[in-house]
Amino acid sequence: MSLSTKQTSKESSKLPAKQLEPSQQSLPKPSVGQFIRHEWLLLLVAMQFLTRLPVPPFKNYNPQWLHQSSRHFPGIGLLVGLLCAGVFWLASVLFTPLVAAVMSTAFGIKLTGAFHEDGLADSCDGLGGGLTRERTLTIMKDSRLGTYGVLGLVSALLLKIALLAAMPLSVAIVALIIGHTASRLFCISLLTLLPYGGEVEHAKAKPMAQQLTPLQGLFSSGWLLVAGILVMMIFPSAVRQISISQWLAALFLALFATDYMRRLLRRRLDGYTGDGLGATQQLSEMAIYAGLAATIPFG
Repeated sequence: MSLSTKQTSKESSKLPAKQLEPSQQSLPKPSVGQFIRHEWLLLLVAMQFLTRLPVPPFKNYNPQWLHQSSRHFPGIGLLVGLLCAGVFWLASVLFTPLVAAVMSTAFGIKLTGAFHEDGLADSCDGLGGGLTRERTLTIMKDSRLGTYGVLGLVSALLLKIALLAAMPLSVAIVALIIGHTASRLFCISLLTLLPYGGEVEHAKAKPMAQQLTPLQGLFSSGWLLVAGILVMMIFPSAVRQISISQWLAALFLALFATDYMRRLLRRRLDGYTGDGLGATQQLSEMAIYAGLAATIPFG
């Protein structure tokens, strides 16, 4: 997840990395109404950070909201997945599945400002071309795109389009919704499993250079539950078309991709970076599509 493309990131970089969470301060316990309003505010912050969707200006903006809002990243994934699924369905009425997959993927890139794709490309360049931690981080910060980045990005886009086009329409719609939601959950899981691996003083979004607590990570998983209930209610026949073995394959491949990135970032950078999070999201999204598109002779 590249942290260089958002206005919120630029504003956050001017502020200290370490600030106490509201829960760590001596503040009165918020009421239910205050809690809901605060979480809604954090959801809007996450939407502004991860997408190009218009968001009302914030009054008395607190940079620490960006760190807190990461628990709602899967919720933004659910929104992006629903919108991309809508584009895929509409395009499939007029065109072939391949064209629909291309249009849906292009729409998702436009909607998010290529936020995660940029992180994937930078990670491929840095991890592919850097021999030392310092050199790897320097390459990741470079705005220019190298050979590894081009090859990694093109391969990822081609694979996602091919997998979506290979699925039945209703299954592809479910895959988009679940894939975008779950991949962002797997992505932020690294915030609980790893320390920040970049140079904190040079981080473009310093509030994101903090780990999530296990409780915050558990809170985030609620969005995947919401997505699952939603697809079962709206697309029950599509859910029944997907075998248990396909769901298990999608889960296994996504966990494998996430753990691969966790081990790679730990070994090469001593922790996560924004670009590494973006790469994790892209890899786990492709893994989910691969599992759901797989032709498995048992279920």
